[in-house]
Amino acid sequence: MTFELTDTKNRMHGAQEALQRELGSIRTGRANPRILDRIEVEYYGAMTPLNQVASISVPEARILLITPFDKSVLEEIIRAINMSDLGLNPSSDGNIVRLAIPQMTEEGRKDLAKQVKAEAEKAKVSVRNVRRDAMDSVKKDKEMPEDDVRKAENDIQKLTDDNIKAIDAIAADKEKELLNI
Repeated sequence: MTFELTDTKNRMHGAQEALQRELGSIRTGRANPRILDRIEVEYYGAMTPLNQVASISVPEARILLITPFDKSVLEEIIRAINMSDLGLNPSSDGNIVRLAIPQMTEEGRKDLAKQVKAEAEKAKVSVRNVRRDAMDSVKKDKEMPEDDVRKAENDIQKLTDDNIKAIDAIAADKEKELLNI
């Protein structure tokens, strides 16, 4: 009997995907619609993600253009952006909202690089937790021969190492993007 790695692979890959989502919402010096992913707008009494009440486009390198599907939600969009932790000042002409992404300072870039490292560490911890669960599952299987247990443990460790390398690469790419002026 051999150990099935599919669930372990999927869970570890999920940690990578979660990291990419988190890093996508970290503001860089360029306009990226994903920085607005966490913003929710009150729409007919319910909190609704911004991208479900408006289209978001990037007409220039440092400008985000938010076009509400329903003009009545324009003020709520502005309020939600102002209340967010993005530190951006929306401007409106009554039909659309413009967000100018300011040039980041060196100190701001370094702070965000630290945040990237912290998010990457969380993802690594998540991968290690998946490894621990898989190792425990292998050790508890009394019917599995010792050689198969050792092979499964080696496979789990290799999978863990590969995922941690991938997480490091994702974080390094984001840091490089942040630190480029």
